[in-house]
Amino acid sequence: MQAKLPRIFYNKISLFGVAIAGVGLFIFLFLFAILLVRGEGASYAGLVIFILVPSILVFGIILVVAGAVVQWVSKKRHKGDISDLLIINLGNPRHRNNTIIFAVLIIIFFFLSAFGSYQAYHYTDSVAFCGQLCHPPMKPEFVAYQNSPHARVKCVECHVGHGANWYVKSKMSGLYQVYATVFDKYPTPIPTPIKNLRPARETCEQCHWPEQFYGAQQKYTSHYLPDEQNTPWDINLLIKTGGGSSKFGHSSGIHWHMNTLFEIEYISTDDKRQNIPWIRAKDMVTGEVTVYMSTEEPLEHAFDTYELRTMDCMDCHNRPTHIFLSPNEIVNLAIAVGQVDQSLPYIKKVAVEAMSNEYATVPEAMDGIATTISVFYRAEYPDVLVDQEEALRESITQLQEAYSRNFFPEMKVSWRNYPDNLGHLNFPGCFRCHDEKHESSDGRMISRECNSCHLILAQGPDEGEGKLDASGMDFIHPVDIGEAWREMPCSDCHEGVLP
Repeated sequence: MQAKLPRIFYNKISLFGVAIAGVGLFIFLFLFAILLVRGEGASYAGLVIFILVPSILVFGIILVVAGAVVQWVSKKRHKGDISDLLIINLGNPRHRNNTIIFAVLIIIFFFLSAFGSYQAYHYTDSVAFCGQLCHPPMKPEFVAYQNSPHARVKCVECHVGHGANWYVKSKMSGLYQVYATVFDKYPTPIPTPIKNLRPARETCEQCHWPEQFYGAQQKYTSHYLPDEQNTPWDINLLIKTGGGSSKFGHSSGIHWHMNTLFEIEYISTDDKRQNIPWIRAKDMVTGEVTVYMSTEEPLEHAFDTYELRTMDCMDCHNRPTHIFLSPNEIVNLAIAVGQVDQSLPYIKKVAVEAMSNEYATVPEAMDGIATTISVFYRAEYPDVLVDQEEALRESITQLQEAYSRNFFPEMKVSWRNYPDNLGHLNFPGCFRCHDEKHESSDGRMISRECNSCHLILAQGPDEGEGKLDASGMDFIHPVDIGEAWREMPCSDCHEGVLP
């Protein structure tokens, strides 16, 4: 009986490899056909079809080659006849036909390899791969992403960007992340800021035009006091966004920090970039350079021992997507949109307290929120349990859902772990620099004047169109604390919970 293939492939290892490769190919074609019929599947479908199954196929082919090599070496070592191990006689119909079949299979293999590699590349760049494959470590980020202003922007657009260089860097970094996930070596919570994040000029600015002059934007925020009536205290602000460029000559507002006419550099002495003792501002037109040093916490070591960072979008917009709201913000928003009934006495106070408690798991938090609120009304307002039973039940449900979108106790994730530098209510934010405690060599201070960045058009419980003051008004604290609000950062008292 004539051999259908060269004799070198007739060994247990190669035949076993052929079987594995055949199974891998069958599984790939079967699953791919299902994917075509059913459309995009779950987050693990791409991993199985385009990465795991092709790996089985490649492993089988490696075994085929390995078996042939072992056969060759074994024959040669025992001085056997190796002259005909690789003979392909095209005059032999069996050899000729099988050679043609082998060549066709090789072409198909390379085609499938190219197709699979292309699909694997796109799959590893997908939102499902980034957000859902690595549970639980990425669950907080993925949930927050889905409720963010960038929910329609793929993760890789910000975390990787365009170009092969950063793609390779991200995948190399991802290898350790896979290891950390598989062997439970990841920190809780995931630390920020990300040290190897691509510069904002190469990601954010692909969509957000840094030279655009944005003027001013109106921002209306609803707050509710922790009193029996949940008294509304709204603030109507005009945010001086501004901007600037050498082309149009504009240079004003908050985006002055980022326009092309100026360069801001700073040194931070903590991992989260909340303590900034040294700042250097350079006018790119005149070349004037001004250095500001903190009068309370100047640099302790030699300048060269610190990391010098050039200010970019992420220094203020450091939570553009993965936003975790504080209990105070959650309840204010829920009341404002009608998810929590404002007529429930002290609902603002008791809801914030219920959400602020420490819980070990989400189920424990669901029970704790419901219990805390119910116990309060049973003790203080028993009539509410009868007259407003449905409103109270729906309010509790909405608060529980809001908690599950912003708190992840298993990962130790909440607003407390991630300072938000956009503003200055719960965290220092703007006051990291604008505190009138950073002085230049000629005695100039970085101002903390409120009207530099925004104007208060209206505020208070009876805020309305008739109360608007286009020239701006002084801030009125809902609780009379005198002039203390002028002398200390808001975050000294406001930490996302009731002061």
